[in-house]
Order: sequence, then C-alpha cells, then structure tokens
Amino acid sequence: MRLRATIAAVLACCVAWTCGAAAQAEEPAAGSDAARLAATPWELSSADRERVCTVNFRTARATHGFAVEFEAACATLFPVVKDVAAWLFADNDLLRLVDARGKTLIEFGEVETGVFEAPTPGVGLLFLQAPGSANQASRPADDMFGDWTMARAGTPICTLTLDSNGSDGKYPLLLRPNCDASIVRQRFTTWSMQEGELLLMPSGGAPWRFEEIDAATFRRVPATTDIILAR
Repeated sequence: MRLRATIAAVLACCVAWTCGAAAQAEEPAAGSDAARLAATPWELSSADRERVCTVNFRTARATHGFAVEFEAACATLFPVVKDVAAWLFADNDLLRLVDARGKTLIEFGEVETGVFEAPTPGVGLLFLQAPGSANQASRPADDMFGDWTMARAGTPICTLTLDSNGSDGKYPLLLRPNCDASIVRQRFTTWSMQEGELLLMPSGGAPWRFEEIDAATFRRVPATTDIILAR
C-alpha cells in the first residue's frame, strides 16, 4: 500500500513538472493581442505626461500570466507597479497587470489602436502607448481653427473661437457671449497643440488639456472631468 502511494506521488510530480514545463514554453500566437503587446516597448504615463517610463511585456510565462519588466524609474513614478508580477488579457479584452496572487492592480482598456487607458483608484488616469505615438498623433493647428462648443455632461456651456492669427504655435482664443461663469473666470487667452493634445491657456495657472476622441470631438483630461469640446 505504501509502495503504491509512493509511485502515485512520483507520477503526480512528473505530471505537474511536465505541465509546468509546457506552460513555460507556451508563447502567444502570432498576430494575437498578446504578441502585439510584446513586439515593442511601451510608455506608461500619467494623463498630463509629466510622469513617463518604459514597460516591456514579455512572452515568457509567469504565475497568473506573462512576465513584465518595468524601467527602474517606474517604481518611483508609479509606486503601484512595485507589486506587479505579470500581465494578461482578460476575456473581455482588458489588459490587466496583476500581483503575485493574481489580484488585478491596473486594468487598461484600449481606447484607440495602440493607446490604452486605465482609471486607477489612488493613482489617477494612466496611459499606455508605443513610444513617440503621442507626438505622431498630433493634429496640425490648421485643423482646429474655427468655432467650438464646450459642454459639461452633455449641456453646452460655452462657444469659443480658436483663432488663426498667432505665432510660435500659440493662437488667440475668444469666448463668445453668454459663456458659463466657470469658463469665463478662467480667462483663457491663447490655445495651442502639443503632443496630440489641445491646450487652452488661461492668463494665469495651468492650461486645460483636451485629448482627441474623434476628428470633431476633444475630451478634457484627466478623464475624471466631464467637459467635452466639439465642433
């Protein structure tokens, strides 16, 4: 009886080792989302891009997913990544960064091709994109000239004109009559395009930043705000 138990234990260990070895050798299928992610380094950044570092997604298997490597600066810029042990795509196409127990720490959704977004409690809005893609995506100022409507939660609150008579990439911004007081008191004076974002600059303080949703719509970032700018 003891001999049978010993043989069974040895066989169980062999099976477990074989399965583990197979899992370690498994790689994402060519053309899959996982293979695409592992094909190039990616930039992890805050919504305002004041914090940026590099992430490499590996195809080697890890517990609860695939191996991931962060640039040393990431742990300082985004302390949450210190506990990230693996990455995987969930069944609903969400990219998850998980800890050693499989708990999801950051969950990214692809908002456009090659750009992932993750509203993260205690951290804010995080972005993941290929290096340089923010610069490449920048719209020329010529596309922006004219009147735009600003809305909050779907309700128009101001019409403004992005004027073309500027220099050095900065242009005058004009508010039309009857704008909401919350917009008027910002005292916007100029606008510009930087790294794919539309910036509305007040006479003092930080600019309001808007990211492009489509050719005629921009959304203020961070995404916790609810202000939309549309043609």
